[in-house]
Amino acid sequence: MTRVLGLVTEAYGGRGGIAQATRDMVDAFAGHTATTQIDLLVRLTPDPAEGMPSKVKQAPARRGRINYALSALASASSKPDVIYCNHLYMAPLAQVVARITGARLIIQLHGIEVWGRVKPQLRHALEAADMLVCVSRDTRRRALAQASVPPERAVVVNNTVNDRFQPGDRQAAREKFGIGEELVLLTVGRLSSHEQYKGHDKVLRALPSLTPSDGRSLRYLIAGDGDDLPRLRQMAHDLECVDKVNFLGHVKHDDLPDLYRAADVFVMPSEGEGFGIAFLEAMSSGTPAVGLDLGGAADALGDGELGWCVASSGLAEALSQQIEALPRSANELASRVQGRFGQSVFRTQAVNVLHRLISQRLAKATP
Repeated sequence: MTRVLGLVTEAYGGRGGIAQATRDMVDAFAGHTATTQIDLLVRLTPDPAEGMPSKVKQAPARRGRINYALSALASASSKPDVIYCNHLYMAPLAQVVARITGARLIIQLHGIEVWGRVKPQLRHALEAADMLVCVSRDTRRRALAQASVPPERAVVVNNTVNDRFQPGDRQAAREKFGIGEELVLLTVGRLSSHEQYKGHDKVLRALPSLTPSDGRSLRYLIAGDGDDLPRLRQMAHDLECVDKVNFLGHVKHDDLPDLYRAADVFVMPSEGEGFGIAFLEAMSSGTPAVGLDLGGAADALGDGELGWCVASSGLAEALSQQIEALPRSANELASRVQGRFGQSVFRTQAVNVLHRLISQRLAKATP
């Protein structure tokens, strides 16, 4: 039996891109062999933990650093073969557990956590890892610049997109969200004061200059909640575009495919994106996407082959060109995204990483 212990921030029942990336990785690991068993220890579960494969067991969330650390150390008794750590900030603890158990250590890197100078304790954990799984080329480059890690121990496994994000009944989706004939821009992401780099404010500033030539009105939908909401509401008021902006709050996971289908353009001009799963979700639902040529967004946008990848200074012009270029073939766009980032592609890459580490562990154990 192959035993994997996941020391993760969020997984099943979690929200946001990192939680989704974690679920995708765990789902892939569960398909490694018929006897693979995965135990997850999570910090947060804001929503019901649903959709777990039969080989996965997720313990109730452990709040508090000390409580979580003690639980992680106790989990060492399960004698895992591999420790999967989904976030750099959890890596020092994962390093300790790996050392105690002799397990191989995988650290998944998402992006912005390796943009600034990494603290020595975190850098040591990076250097101790048997494999760094980086969600984009940019993340890998930054990680290698931060720590003395052999290049072959840092691999790029781009995030994937769930099969449920696909083109559907667009008119029904628009009716579901109360959308008429207007042209709709959409951004999906947490409204956190710590994540203002997502770029909602850039779109708000661009709105006054955007006027569809066909005479339709423009509406900007913002899906997500967080403590940055009051600032963005005030900005919309100051820019005199309140009538064009709708704050939807947290949108349930099951409603996201229809939300993407309902939009004409998905836009997320983030300056701190390690990858950007939302780009894939939108494009796989058949909706064109616009992002910046910064960080890992270029990977998600296919270097401009799948979505628009522009400089920050050119956002308003890019949006103007995009809304005039509509409509496009939703099915063709979705097919190209699935061919590059679909579940089968991702799972093959993820399983290869796990298989490589298990093989190394077995080779080390063989006299």
